[in-house]
Amino acid sequence: MRKLFPDYLLITLKGIAMGAADVVPGVSGGTIAFISGIYQELIDSINSINYSAIKNVRKKGIKETWNSINGNFLISLVLGIALSVLTFSKIITHLLESKPILVWSFFFGLVLASIAFIWKEITQWSIKTYIALIIGVVISYYITIAKPAESPESLPYLFLSGFLAIIAMILPGVSGAFILLLMGSYQTVIGTINQFREGLTSLNFEIIGQAMVKLMTFALGAIIGLKLFSKILTWMFANHKNSTLAVLIGFMIGSLNKIWPWKEVLETRVNSHGEIVPFLEKSILPQNFNGDPQILTAIIMLVFGFVLIFGLEKIANRLGKN
Repeated sequence: MRKLFPDYLLITLKGIAMGAADVVPGVSGGTIAFISGIYQELIDSINSINYSAIKNVRKKGIKETWNSINGNFLISLVLGIALSVLTFSKIITHLLESKPILVWSFFFGLVLASIAFIWKEITQWSIKTYIALIIGVVISYYITIAKPAESPESLPYLFLSGFLAIIAMILPGVSGAFILLLMGSYQTVIGTINQFREGLTSLNFEIIGQAMVKLMTFALGAIIGLKLFSKILTWMFANHKNSTLAVLIGFMIGSLNKIWPWKEVLETRVNSHGEIVPFLEKSILPQNFNGDPQILTAIIMLVFGFVLIFGLEKIANRLGKN
């Protein structure tokens, strides 16, 4: 039986790591959940929340119902994710602007290690598995070279953005933040999170209210998408685990193009703050980079990211994958 300390504290820390990953285009919170040993429990817990569980409140009481949906696990994880998103959204945005090569090198190492980690989970390779891997690579790579869309900040579009992004967020190797970027909603969502945090710190209830409407619309889409897709994902893992893992590995391999540290800007756009930022980029070799490529430091950050994943794996194994 889990205890408040350190078991649920550890789950909250894993949630913080997932939240930090989810705010970065190209990095998946689902990958963090997978390598930290809580992925299957997360999917099973989401699936346990249904109409029958709600009906059981009358029959079995709140406590037993809460235990049946693994409520302590979910609330600990969601708390960590929420804290992380509110905290890291501004920090990571700043780091990506000031130290992009080093940050992307670190994430590149994380994803490389995650590929190696999930590769070990496949028990048998076959023609079907290799085809699944290739399909994953092609789809993911195509997404990375697709031109992001410009879109209005309408509530229906935010709902759709939440619906699609959450599906990507729970898939290892697929970045929900990058899906938001492709849909043109990334800046809106990050800006709204920052607006909400600023409203809280200044106790400006008008700003809080405006941000809450957008965030709740996005969250509603995310909840519905999460609930619908978790059942599909459970079925896929139960019946076609190796092929599913191969597709996920393919997604990760394809996504490496997005998080390659050295880019050439092809098009720019003006963000919500009136700043000119990259809109469309392509990966280039370090020697062709316009500026200091910081190759040695980038390699150090890549190795650090790679080693960190296996460190997390060893910690998860030692703690019994709580």
